[in-house]
Amino acid sequence: MPDHAKTNLQPALRLLLALLCLLAASTQGFAQAGSTIRVRLADGFDFPVGKPDAAGYHKARGYFPNGHLGEDWNGNGGGDSDLGAPIYACARGVVILSTNIGVGWGNCIIVRHIYRELDGRVAMVDSLYAHLHQRVVKLHDLVEKGQLVGTMGGNNGMYFVHLHFEMRKDLRVGMNRSQFPRDNSVYYSPTAFINAHRKLAVDSRKYDVPVNNFAAYGGSIADSRSDSDAAKAPAIPRLDNKPVEVRQPELNPEDDDFWSRLKAKIRSGQVTPGSEEKK
Repeated sequence: MPDHAKTNLQPALRLLLALLCLLAASTQGFAQAGSTIRVRLADGFDFPVGKPDAAGYHKARGYFPNGHLGEDWNGNGGGDSDLGAPIYACARGVVILSTNIGVGWGNCIIVRHIYRELDGRVAMVDSLYAHLHQRVVKLHDLVEKGQLVGTMGGNNGMYFVHLHFEMRKDLRVGMNRSQFPRDNSVYYSPTAFINAHRKLAVDSRKYDVPVNNFAAYGGSIADSRSDSDAAKAPAIPRLDNKPVEVRQPELNPEDDDFWSRLKAKIRSGQVTPGSEEKK
């Protein structure tokens, strides 16, 4: 090609390249702030450890409203023997959070599941996996029941190694638990929910699942986009429209710092490792 032709093409090529970069940036931003991702119905739920049926694990601490809002799962070997053990998605869904929150949470993953209740109603639920040693899924990944999502940890030594596992019926919670009621209006007992939803009816369709609908950790719930997301997904009912009480963000999700106190007791000889059994 003649040099003058190359010279004439250069401005056009630069303009085209700039437009492509702008388009890529705008598309990426839209994907990050997008309201929905299409997901198939979950065909059932299972425990996130020891598949199937939590074999080799026990609940060191259970769920109770206005107290411990999830379940703490430990390997039967006790202590930190389960460090790095696999953590599985409890059902098919989409990853709506995968990050290191720090403070008392550490590495966290939240998966959103859409499923058909026994009465035929389509509903959604969020499952949270906290204190992970490693995260192996990223934001907006589609996952299947029993798929590896992370490995068990203790938030870099803050606690004995265990999985803190929650299931939320209110999709706005995210990492801002202190802004919501700490009771059965917001949370499920994970074991009770899983046992009641082991096998579910499915179909071949995909459903719009809202994502990015809660505020970042420590942010105001007013920053969430749940209303607009719900409006763009009319086939999926909003699960909780009640006003929420706004409190200061909590810094430690483990109420009463159970694991830190237990660790201190063991070091002082008051408790023998492995003596905390299923409650």
